[in-house]
Amino acid sequence: MRTAIAKQIPNPEAFKRQLLLWARQFREIIFLDSNDYPQQYGSYDAVLAADAFTSIKTDYQNAFEDLRQYQSQAKDWLFGYLAYDLKNDTEQLHSNNHDGLHFPDLFFFQPKKLFLLKGNDLEIRYLNMCDDEVDSDWDDIQSVTEYQEVIPQNNRIQQRISKVEYVDKVSTMLHHIHRGDIYEANFCMEFFAENATIEPFEVYRKLNAISQPPFAVFFKNNSHYLLSASPERYLRKEGTKVISQPIKGTAKRHTDILQDTEAKTILAQHPKERSENIMIVDLVRNDLSHTAEKGSVKVEELCGIYSFKQVHQMISTVVSEVSKAISPVEIIRTTFPMGSMTGAPKISAMEIIEALEETKRGLYSGAVGYFTPEGDFDFNVVIRSILYHAAEQYVSFSVGSAITAAALPEDEYEECLLKARAMREVLEGNRE
Repeated sequence: MRTAIAKQIPNPEAFKRQLLLWARQFREIIFLDSNDYPQQYGSYDAVLAADAFTSIKTDYQNAFEDLRQYQSQAKDWLFGYLAYDLKNDTEQLHSNNHDGLHFPDLFFFQPKKLFLLKGNDLEIRYLNMCDDEVDSDWDDIQSVTEYQEVIPQNNRIQQRISKVEYVDKVSTMLHHIHRGDIYEANFCMEFFAENATIEPFEVYRKLNAISQPPFAVFFKNNSHYLLSASPERYLRKEGTKVISQPIKGTAKRHTDILQDTEAKTILAQHPKERSENIMIVDLVRNDLSHTAEKGSVKVEELCGIYSFKQVHQMISTVVSEVSKAISPVEIIRTTFPMGSMTGAPKISAMEIIEALEETKRGLYSGAVGYFTPEGDFDFNVVIRSILYHAAEQYVSFSVGSAITAAALPEDEYEECLLKARAMREVLEGNRE
């Protein structure tokens, strides 16, 4: 059981900063920030979960069943992540590529301390075992002083796959497409630094300021960090309604208003970008049908154009209705990994991805989010994100693009560099 306390927050932006700075003392943290981005589906502007009472950590074997049992028994707020390689739990797949990060495939925790912010309204929900700490914690949060910015370490970012290798690998993927093995696949490459030292809070703050996305995440589990500026929702459940919002289609923003408007128009009408998006919509519709009530899978919006600080994105919204008897974890299991980060047909695409990519994806292109006590949930897609293993001094981020029959390898490479720009800037100390 939890003790609930309501407070009014006069300056939510300042409070979010104080809250996250205060929370850095805990071993486990998830901070979620919508950055006030306008969206149809959403419960809170920001959420902080900290200090695990219970937790589950496992690699892929039997992971979804373990999570189902944990979620059904806890019947409480649970926060955590699903790594991409949980695909090996649901299909006969393997992941043997290089892994410099060594994150578990699944991690969730039941926080002792929870803060839910909506507008100026804050709900504080502490487990009863520690509700006597609310007042002292509140005083500590209010007394947090401005953070002293750390001078960037100027980490030297390396590229796992060269341009020549990238073009060659995408050409191989196109051969699979032309042969009919797949229609589309998301191909990714890693950027990394060894012997790296970063200040995770400062890196997150800068990355979030550059992009201001609706699904930003600061995650900490001891020495594992995720600093995410994700614009994409993977899956959300509200009662009996399930919502998926895949992104496929990207265009660069321009400072000139006319150029920027033209870029949006071109993206909306671009045959390749639309075909990418529509193929993934079909895949998502199929995934949702595994748990949906008959005839309930619908496309609420097809190929909508949404603008973020750095890019325009093409986003579709697919929904379904599910029976109350279906486990929330089963809805996730039958749709994971998300179609926007795999391809179609899904299993064939994942097999080809594994053969051509050089790095184990791990948490990249996985999902971070939470379950409510009622069994609702909301998860993002881990893209536009920096991963850091502090103990091993290894920092990494990956980017990718969708390869279809119309793809030009050189253009796909340039799209990857565009997506990498913000993360490279914050890690290299704006050396560009």
